[in-house]
Amino acid sequence: MSKPIGVIVLAALATTACHHQHGIVPASDIVLLPYPETPVGDVVDTYFGNKVPDPYRWLENDTSRDTKAWIKAQNEVTNRYLERIPFRKAIYDRLAELWNYEKYTAPFKEGSYTYFYKNDGLQNQHVLYRRHGEDGEVEIFLDPNKFSEDGTTSLAGIAFSKDGSLVAYQISEGGSDWRKIIVIRAEDKSVVGDTLVDVKFSGLAWHGNSGFYYSSYDKPREGSALAGITDQHKLYFHRLDTPQDKDVLIFGGSHTPRRYIDAYLTDDERFLVISAANTTTGNELYIQDLSKPDNAIIQVVDNFEKNHSVIDHTDDTLFIYTNLDAPNGRIVAVDARNPAVENWQDLIPETANVLSPSTGGGKIFANYLKDATSLVHQYNRKGELERVIELPDVGSASGFSAKPGDMVLYYSFTSYIYPPTIFKYDIRTGKSELYNASRVDFDPSLYESRQVFYHSKDGTEIPMIITHKKGLKLDGNNPTLLYGYGGFNISLTPSFSTSTIILLEQGGVYAVANLRGGGEYGEQWHLRGTKHQKQNVFDDFIAAAEYLIREEYTAPGKLGIAGGSNGGLLVGAAMTQRPELFRVAFPAVGVLDMLRYHKFTAGAGWAYDYGTADDDEAMFTCLYTYSPYHALKQGTAYPATLVMTADHDDRVVPAHSFKFAARLQQFHRGALPVLIRIETKAGHGAGKPTAMIIAEQADKWAFLFQNTGVTYNPQ
Repeated sequence: MSKPIGVIVLAALATTACHHQHGIVPASDIVLLPYPETPVGDVVDTYFGNKVPDPYRWLENDTSRDTKAWIKAQNEVTNRYLERIPFRKAIYDRLAELWNYEKYTAPFKEGSYTYFYKNDGLQNQHVLYRRHGEDGEVEIFLDPNKFSEDGTTSLAGIAFSKDGSLVAYQISEGGSDWRKIIVIRAEDKSVVGDTLVDVKFSGLAWHGNSGFYYSSYDKPREGSALAGITDQHKLYFHRLDTPQDKDVLIFGGSHTPRRYIDAYLTDDERFLVISAANTTTGNELYIQDLSKPDNAIIQVVDNFEKNHSVIDHTDDTLFIYTNLDAPNGRIVAVDARNPAVENWQDLIPETANVLSPSTGGGKIFANYLKDATSLVHQYNRKGELERVIELPDVGSASGFSAKPGDMVLYYSFTSYIYPPTIFKYDIRTGKSELYNASRVDFDPSLYESRQVFYHSKDGTEIPMIITHKKGLKLDGNNPTLLYGYGGFNISLTPSFSTSTIILLEQGGVYAVANLRGGGEYGEQWHLRGTKHQKQNVFDDFIAAAEYLIREEYTAPGKLGIAGGSNGGLLVGAAMTQRPELFRVAFPAVGVLDMLRYHKFTAGAGWAYDYGTADDDEAMFTCLYTYSPYHALKQGTAYPATLVMTADHDDRVVPAHSFKFAARLQQFHRGALPVLIRIETKAGHGAGKPTAMIIAEQADKWAFLFQNTGVTYNPQ
């Protein structure tokens, strides 16, 4: 381990880019000689008698001098390669131009004020504004751009007391999941009490004006704060003007280890609802009637097998969303005084489509997924259908929530070619009207987005939405980016991306596949992409690529793949299993060492989807077979790869990406570059400054175009 990081030599053997018909052609050759020298350790683990070398274990130490030197050396190589791509600057300029428009969120009312978020264009963080009533003068309420000089401290959550007079907000520094909570008075923004620290994966739930509930971990006993295991999640009540160490423990701690604990109050603040989960799927459910101070916490569901949440109540009747005995979800009603599962009665029964409910104005809104697109029904509190809400197009609708007494709400609609647009909805009449249209420089009439269905390896039909310019010639020569996720019951629904305009403008194709492991078709669809069936997800993704090639949208030499987090695992698995099928790969903040993912931060909670190498030999063998870090083979020509991660990612620790990149550079024998881009003062993605996002996206498109031979034509 004392071996020094190697000397970096990078030479551009190519000519300076030529401009052909106003286009910028790729550099003819950019050669890296060599990659940074990465010391090889001698760590070997034994799993059920199987010896598994882990030569880059030392890169798991995120605070060591050797790791910091390795990061610096890798970034130097990557940056110098990217700098030699002729159209990188032109892409950056175009992205900055595209991003530079005013962006608004839907307004919301708190107390006597109406609040909304706005970004002037290229501000690093959205600013929270307010006006008195509907028509008062607009003023800045919170400006996260002033939280830090470089814009890397973000507003990560906010909650108002019921009367709107008090505000608790969370901040994230450098993209970390660790938060701080600051309390202020809404009227004059004066600070109340001390700043709360060591907060992670927490909501904020006010009870009157006396204080609020929040969730917190103790700092890790071993390892750094960004990588160490977080074990005991605890629900506290913080009373205003008291020190944090006097906060009352409400739930959690040593008797409930390995739990994610979330809490919220019903709108009238009568019921405290506590959800406790030991993985990302399934939760115990508890309630506490706060109308009497001596009421105990009551357990409603005593296992982690299904998902449950209280969405509302009328007097003593609770309305609960659940997928118990209903893989696509249903809403049940039950007496809060006797809320056991056996007493549940259907209010809105399960349908063929996946349910995601919300409430507002005394109504229940059932937002269904139909082939990964939105279908919204409005019900009364008796479970009677009042109307099917007419949406502006086929795509994704979100935001059907409001306070019980509101007569209007605001929802957002988007698709791959429909920029996010806010509509004002009259709850009584069912009429929608345009409230705020996107100002992005994009003409939807020039593009088309259509859904296709293809067959995976085992014959399962998989949906995919393909977006491109109208009149695209299917000759196999179109640069294409295939995106996927396929995990944790998360659904990929149509959404507009300003960044993707770059690809579409150049005649490229953007494809998103709805893989098993996601939530697009309910619990069964999710389960068919978990644990021993995880290979289904990779097969679905590979089959999507084969479909695009077979139908001549693209060819292997023009095809890139991308995904982040669990999607980074997807890309890592696909490129190691079928390296010849792809030209470019972007595994971002990926879970890439499947034998040790559960050893870091909250990774143990992902075991419902993945299983762990400690479970049994069969599970170890399954994980070891597809784990991207372990699946790399000596002497293989892999796609041009830009691994992307960040030094403050404490959800999927960057060690995954570090180790994968080190071994990839060791084993790769092709002419294409295999690089790692390590962002500093950034985390898993949330709260990332606009300038950082634009730079990252410019590098991604430049890398794709350079390695697929695309001539970039400035718009």
